[in-house]
Amino acid sequence: MEDPVIAQKGPYELELEPGNYWFCTCGRSKSQPFCDGSHEGTGFEPKEFTIDKKQTVYLCGCKWSADMPFCDGAHDNL
Repeated sequence: MEDPVIAQKGPYELELEPGNYWFCTCGRSKSQPFCDGSHEGTGFEPKEFTIDKKQTVYLCGCKWSADMPFCDGAHDNL
């Protein structure tokens, strides 16, 4: 499998409502940081995650976080 596309070198700061979300892991989605199906045929799959209460989150933009879908600062080493 090839490396993911770096969508941006930094996190996406978003205020999310409670619910289930699908995070883009391939970096190809036009709806970053969420999946739009652009991973088809790449070997990547979106990562589902759940938000229990309205909150601000920092989702990984570089696609190299060890804590997907959340940013862990991995972009500082790219």
